[in-house]
Amino acid sequence: MKTSTGAATSTGKTDLFLDRELSLLTFNRRVLAQAEDQSLPLLERLRYLCIVSNNLDEFYEVRVAGLLAQANSDGGLAAHPQLEAMLERVSQECHALVDRQYAILNSDVLPALRAQGVQLVRHNERTEAQRAWVKAYFEKEVRPLLTPIGLDPAHPFPQVVNKSLNFVVALSGKDAFGRGTAIAIVKAPRILPRVIKLPDHLSKPGIHSFCLLTSVIHAHIGDLFAGREVIAYSQFRVTRDSDLWVDEEEVKNLRQALTGELQSRQFGKAVRLEVARNCPPELSQFLLDQFGLDRHRLYAVDGPVNLVRLSELIDQTRIPAMRWPPFVPGFPLKAGTDLFAQIGKHDILLHHPYQSFQPVLDFIRLAAHDPDVVAIKQTIYRTGMTSELMEQLLAAARNRKEVTVIFELMARFDEEANIKWADKLEQAGAQVVYGVVGLKTHAKMALVVRREPEGLRYYSHLGTGNYHLTTAKLYTDFGLLTANQALGEEVNEVFIHLTSLTKPHKFQHLWLAPFTLQNELVKAIRNEARLARGGKAGRIIAKVNALTDETIVRALYAASQDGVKIDLIVRGACILRPGVPGLSENIKVRSVIGRFLEHSRIYYFRNDLQHDVYLASADWMSRNLLRRIEVAFPVLDKALKRRVIVEGLNPYLKDNSNAWELDGQGHYHRRKSRGKSAFSAQSYLMEQLGSQSA
Repeated sequence: MKTSTGAATSTGKTDLFLDRELSLLTFNRRVLAQAEDQSLPLLERLRYLCIVSNNLDEFYEVRVAGLLAQANSDGGLAAHPQLEAMLERVSQECHALVDRQYAILNSDVLPALRAQGVQLVRHNERTEAQRAWVKAYFEKEVRPLLTPIGLDPAHPFPQVVNKSLNFVVALSGKDAFGRGTAIAIVKAPRILPRVIKLPDHLSKPGIHSFCLLTSVIHAHIGDLFAGREVIAYSQFRVTRDSDLWVDEEEVKNLRQALTGELQSRQFGKAVRLEVARNCPPELSQFLLDQFGLDRHRLYAVDGPVNLVRLSELIDQTRIPAMRWPPFVPGFPLKAGTDLFAQIGKHDILLHHPYQSFQPVLDFIRLAAHDPDVVAIKQTIYRTGMTSELMEQLLAAARNRKEVTVIFELMARFDEEANIKWADKLEQAGAQVVYGVVGLKTHAKMALVVRREPEGLRYYSHLGTGNYHLTTAKLYTDFGLLTANQALGEEVNEVFIHLTSLTKPHKFQHLWLAPFTLQNELVKAIRNEARLARGGKAGRIIAKVNALTDETIVRALYAASQDGVKIDLIVRGACILRPGVPGLSENIKVRSVIGRFLEHSRIYYFRNDLQHDVYLASADWMSRNLLRRIEVAFPVLDKALKRRVIVEGLNPYLKDNSNAWELDGQGHYHRRKSRGKSAFSAQSYLMEQLGSQSA
């Protein structure tokens, strides 16, 4: 099996902007391959379909919306033929992706679920008893919340919220006032569940029956229009531009500006329309006209218009055999011993989710209540609406610690949660800063300052992932707990830089974007090339989520031509083309997609047997290297450095179960064991690092 990013040529001279967008889409094709994999648990296969839907939502809300906004700000698409062609190509790829997604759902996953006793029952499949129950459910739970709107001059087309479920209805005859209102809109409140479990006694033993809210409303939509005949109807969903915009030169208070923008996000400019496949052309055209969309942005789908909400079916189905086997992460620290004492003796490396995130939470909790701790400083990018870690920072502020928290208010789709926590922390007496306007603060750092007999001492946590307890169980990340004072001093300088907006000092250990990170990476790549030209072994291994920075790509191409052996583990978008004669024959690129989301960023340079290992918050993208606050930090302890290589890199290069290899034409090929024993990096790490009690 292969997937293609499409736009590459053998010379490597590509339309990099288009290639980046297509590369983002082809990642979703690899995720869909997981949904087709019959060796995986059924509900997890369904979850992969939900993930792709969520990814496509964000792709349209941000990527496509940005392209359309760029065109509309300067004469429209007609004035930008190259941009128009790009959007057309992206549209073709998206339509093909969606068609495949629903084909997998209807021809593979749903029949397999039905065969194992889990069924979505349509109206024409329900027994009389089930129909009676559904009708009663509609009358008691659904109808009281619906407000059908017949369209006329006094009832214009209503405001439709971003990604909400709605119905368009064509009616015959006249209304109660003798007028021929022909179209009505019905909005389904978000409070209503999208997947409804039928009572067990209405199904055969061992059968779990569900129905979709869309099916319930379809079956009884005529009841909403007494005296009128429903000629046709369709569910629909509109996706809107959801990128927040603030004038960085004019804004006085970023939090206030964002709070206002959040209210309007639900009603941004429409960028995509989804309808049921059987929606009559005249109704879909009516909706396109209302939202100002052309037919390229229309998706007629064979199923519910929002597959993300099928996650409710996963949540409600209590059949362990249909899920991943339970996994309990390992706990690497000695129970009952003082955490600061452990960190003081040696650095501690945490590999999530294979090892528990609890030590990070314990680190902040201990600092919040330790009388010797005088200050806590932390960056927050994503943390969630509920967070025990944030509660501990609140406790620290109430305990009169000097608490400084740098929130990134522009963390997409987490703005509301971050504003909420910022408000609470300010009320508790903490110093809250909103990063640097125009540069997202994406670095993952926490610093504890503790008064000890020798004086003030720094304890640091540096990581590749967010301080988010839920994603720490689902994303692969590394974190380092260290009492290295040189590192701690540099971490403190980064905090001073972010709060005071002064120029940062020159660091010995940390690589800081947007100031030094890109330059240091290029310098390290060129150093490997210099060593290779001198007859020594040049070696680079990097694991990132995306590789789209042209400067880094050019440096890697040059290093390859000098003989440096380069392995890149890139989960998502990658504009580099490996294995091209005369350009990149010494470069290999692979993507690993499995049970957990690959999220850690690791940079390895052999450096004449110095074996330099850096962990980072930054991908190799221009936005990370030039338009964000990012930190890459070295692993200095030799044993921990080896652990990063042995756990974070080598298994992924060996993986022949979940790996995809990229060729010079931009096609991904599923790597197969070819007679060798199957090896999965994630399964191996779960076995090696997980709790023995699992």
